[in-house]
Amino acid sequence: MLTVLRTTWPLLLGVMLLMVGNGMQGTLLGIRGAIEGIGTYQMSVVMSAYFFGFLLGSRLTPGLIRRVGHVRVFAALGSLISAVLVLYAAAPHWVAWALMRVLIGFSFSGVYITAESWLNAASTNETRGQSLSAYMIVQMIGIIVAQLLMNTGDPSGFMLFIIPSVLVSLSFTPILLSVAPAPVFETTARMSFRRLYQVSPLGCVGIFLMGGVFSALFGMASVWGGRAGLSVPQISAFVAAVYVGGLLFQYPIGWVSDRMDRRLLVLGLSALGAVLTGAVFLFDPGFVVLLVMAAAIGGIANPIYSLLLAHTNDFLDQTDMASASAGLLFINGLGAISGPLVTGWLMEVTGDGGFFLYIGLLMAGIAGYAGWRMTRRAGLPSDLTGAFAVLSPSASPLAVEAALGAAQEHAEAVSAGDADMPLR
Repeated sequence: MLTVLRTTWPLLLGVMLLMVGNGMQGTLLGIRGAIEGIGTYQMSVVMSAYFFGFLLGSRLTPGLIRRVGHVRVFAALGSLISAVLVLYAAAPHWVAWALMRVLIGFSFSGVYITAESWLNAASTNETRGQSLSAYMIVQMIGIIVAQLLMNTGDPSGFMLFIIPSVLVSLSFTPILLSVAPAPVFETTARMSFRRLYQVSPLGCVGIFLMGGVFSALFGMASVWGGRAGLSVPQISAFVAAVYVGGLLFQYPIGWVSDRMDRRLLVLGLSALGAVLTGAVFLFDPGFVVLLVMAAAIGGIANPIYSLLLAHTNDFLDQTDMASASAGLLFINGLGAISGPLVTGWLMEVTGDGGFFLYIGLLMAGIAGYAGWRMTRRAGLPSDLTGAFAVLSPSASPLAVEAALGAAQEHAEAVSAGDADMPLR
């Protein structure tokens, strides 16, 4: 891992600064929306617009890269992100914000794809798994740091919008001055949804539902906090707790998943997530308990996403990995677009607790479907499955394919007695 950090630290530093900017804008808009008197459902449209733009970017960015190159795409989209972050404060209207969120979602998607292609090109077969693992950890750290920076200014002013804009601009420096030329970017046709469902019904349904869970957590947490009367430090602490839990729980859960039927683990974790969110919805705990619950929910949700991808990967041939990854992430994007919209509607109908009700219902749906699927197909023995790979919902198909491929190769090497060190 030290070798990976020594060779890729400029790229990882740039990505972390990008994630600080992204993490700040998501939380800040929810708080500023309440200050501006924007309604809950209007804010849900604003938050959903980011995921629409993100999905659009994942489809169109590869074509842009092929036409003008990685460097120009990265610089152009990064400049657009920096500009939009400042314009939020200049045009505090939900329609303007929704349009800008489409632009910023598109741009972040393109920036991630470009950065991940550079990271993949800079890694060897032996270090690729560790490089991508470090990349995902850095992303989570960036979002956590963003929540700390939320307490350095007044959300009703301009400063908290300027800080992420400056950080995003600074993120280009270490990346553009250090990366080697990226290889030719090639895209792979998406596997048909019918074929993908036949390969892994649980993977398809679970990834769609997890898209809703993540978009609610990432997009609507600050909106819920504002409606619930939490202060800015409390909202930022709540969001940070979600990602701290996700960062801490990934590896122990991944270790367990390599040694048992992943469907059983998905069932157990999602059922626990449904119970926890249901408890928050019903009993309205104090703030300290709420932070513990937030860490537990984040620690459950993040590994479930990686588990579902790993489970699907267990039934794929190496040649199908790229096309399946693209299809799964498209399904995840559709679920993410609907997440804030349904959450906003539920919060209007049931009150603030609709935020937790929505997440709980999706978790319960994953648990129920995983249990049903276990009655339809026998699980694979653990020695025939690939290793668990830490993955983020914002990862591009390129990163997912590379991480799952590295995990599969490592599992095969360990099974053959050729590798002793863990992938993570």
